[in-house]
Amino acid sequence: MTDRSIDSRTFAKWLDDGAELAILDLRSKEDHTGYGQPLFGKNLPADDLLEQIHLYVPRKGVRTVLVDGGDGRGADFASTLYDQGWEHIHALTGGFPAWLESGEAPGRALDIAGKDFSLAVKAERNTPAVTVQELKERREKGEDIIVIDTRTVPEFTRNHVPGAVNIPAAELLLRFSETVPSAETQIVVSCAGLPRAILGAQTLIDAGVANNVAYLEDGTAAWRRAGWELEEGLTAKYGPATDESRQFGRDHVAKFSTADRIPTIDLETAQQWAADPERTTYLLDVRTPEEYAAGHIPGTLSSEGGQLVGLSSRTIATRGARIVLIDDLDGIRAQTVAHWLSRRNFEIAILRHAFAPVDAQAERATIAA
Repeated sequence: MTDRSIDSRTFAKWLDDGAELAILDLRSKEDHTGYGQPLFGKNLPADDLLEQIHLYVPRKGVRTVLVDGGDGRGADFASTLYDQGWEHIHALTGGFPAWLESGEAPGRALDIAGKDFSLAVKAERNTPAVTVQELKERREKGEDIIVIDTRTVPEFTRNHVPGAVNIPAAELLLRFSETVPSAETQIVVSCAGLPRAILGAQTLIDAGVANNVAYLEDGTAAWRRAGWELEEGLTAKYGPATDESRQFGRDHVAKFSTADRIPTIDLETAQQWAADPERTTYLLDVRTPEEYAAGHIPGTLSSEGGQLVGLSSRTIATRGARIVLIDDLDGIRAQTVAHWLSRRNFEIAILRHAFAPVDAQAERATIAA
């Protein structure tokens, strides 16, 4: 068995040298804690590693480090993968416990924590906020107000502020005009806490919607702390995009300050990039999971846009990789995602593709399910 181990000092040097580096966290999903601290590496539990590594590390030639929970499994997997052609695969000696004890960890992360990033956006843009008490009072007064929950459908279904409508973050501008037909309606954007609510509200503000927009301070967590019950089930969700809602979305993403900064490429270029043996490129489909399942470009990954904005390392394992955001011909979701990811120093391009239209009745059935 070939020893493919590296120590924490070597790992720290690799993190700082600017070359491509893939990091895979082999701990269980529970130990990974959802946000991946302290490295924001892609969580790929050991039981799934051999079957799925090619999805998240698409180029075998990239330096790749496996980090386990200190159980030594990383070294065994590194040896196995090396024999399968992963010539630059390594395991971090001692895993996460050794990394934390080494003193090398502070300041070295793939991404910015979602909460930290959103708070920085809030401080810079002075994003308006309302408390749950203020929301309740306004509703009781009969004000024209709607709560938009920007989490994924499963998260929204689990629980949400009563009366909220689910529009996942990347879908906001595509679905907005059908959900909020009046410019007089006050918009309150919610999530489970802060990150997606702040970014959702600021997305609408940056896009210049006419409505008064704010985010709900601490979202469902604050609602529960106030002693009030949350609503469960898929009680209200966006409907199929119409010609009018698509036009609204196109008009408003054009108002982003980043609108002219993100290049658009064609499918041939994207495929050439993906085949480049010297550079990693991720082809990420930011449409809804339902749309991806109905039809997608071979070799692409489903990476729902709002989740990609919230924590890129759930999909992107390789530091320094190129990111191609794939959307339909409108490109509204891709442009929304790019607006925020471009602030995290990713090299981004957009691919607009003519996917076969999803039958409206089938989409309505999926939404209602």
